[in-house]
Amino acid sequence: MIEFKNISKHYDLKGQTVRALDDINLQIPNGSIFGIIGYSGAGKSTLIRMINLLERPTQGQVIINDQDFTALDARTLRQERANIGMIFQHFNLLETKSVAANIEMPMKLLGYSKAEREKRLNELLEFIDLKHKKDAFPDELSGGQKQRVGIARALANHPKILLCDEATSALDPQTTKSVLALLKKINKEQGITIVMVTHEMDVIESICDYVAVMEFGKVIETGSTLDIFSRPKQATTRNFIQTVLQQQLPVNILNNLENKNHNSIYNLQFLGTSAQETVIQKLIQQFDIRLNIVFANMTEINGAVIGQMFVQLLGDPIVIQQAVQFLALQGVKVSQSGVAE
Repeated sequence: MIEFKNISKHYDLKGQTVRALDDINLQIPNGSIFGIIGYSGAGKSTLIRMINLLERPTQGQVIINDQDFTALDARTLRQERANIGMIFQHFNLLETKSVAANIEMPMKLLGYSKAEREKRLNELLEFIDLKHKKDAFPDELSGGQKQRVGIARALANHPKILLCDEATSALDPQTTKSVLALLKKINKEQGITIVMVTHEMDVIESICDYVAVMEFGKVIETGSTLDIFSRPKQATTRNFIQTVLQQQLPVNILNNLENKNHNSIYNLQFLGTSAQETVIQKLIQQFDIRLNIVFANMTEINGAVIGQMFVQLLGDPIVIQQAVQFLALQGVKVSQSGVAE
């Protein structure tokens, strides 16, 4: 387990103290894919660099598998860092070195023999599907291929932890999808703990088991990805989720409705089994109301389905209230819909 205990990081800037991180307590389970999300300047990159102490905390402890990294001497820290790989947004490949040389570099630094390097290199090239690019140089590769080389280099020393600092931000959507699939494969097949920093909620949705939301140097919300998506507590979290799962009804859709009664719009959220059942059909059959489906979408997180539907309910207010109560009993979360500007 990776544990941050009372972590703070302060900088002095022109006589003023800047609090990059402010009293953070967080636990990252072994073998998980853990996402850290926040807007620019939230402190997420500073936090991830605390794990291998590329950034040292002003106060607090970084504990990995019961070992306090902040208390290690320089030599022991260098040895422990060999168990932590890192990939970056802009790849950080040596432009004058071939793909093979870039991947072999950390093995050379750690004193692997030539035979050991060659064996591991071939394994990694096979794993990232770039054997045919072994002798190519970075300027001959696509962005996705460069990131795959970066991933292979990070895996060269058989790390236990892989840090990803905005690893997909420079990639197009299709390439992002393939890189995320590769990371998920690494986690599943090799059991490596992956910690991802991102500002893209669809990255969190795609592969993360857990997520921490950061704002102004603090962790404002954390939990399983499914819990965060289904029950966000903070406004910033809801804003991020809105980019993947519509939380408010766009005003232009409302304006095109025949009946523009704002109070008749309800947001229905289906989670787990309720997303698989014919709840709406049962509702129409049992209650004398008119139901108009205005907007709907669905996403899958770790095998669980979250569905979202905006409906207009028209009819007797008492019957509508009974219908809302019926939906709640079926496991559907019901709320009056907000309208997005």
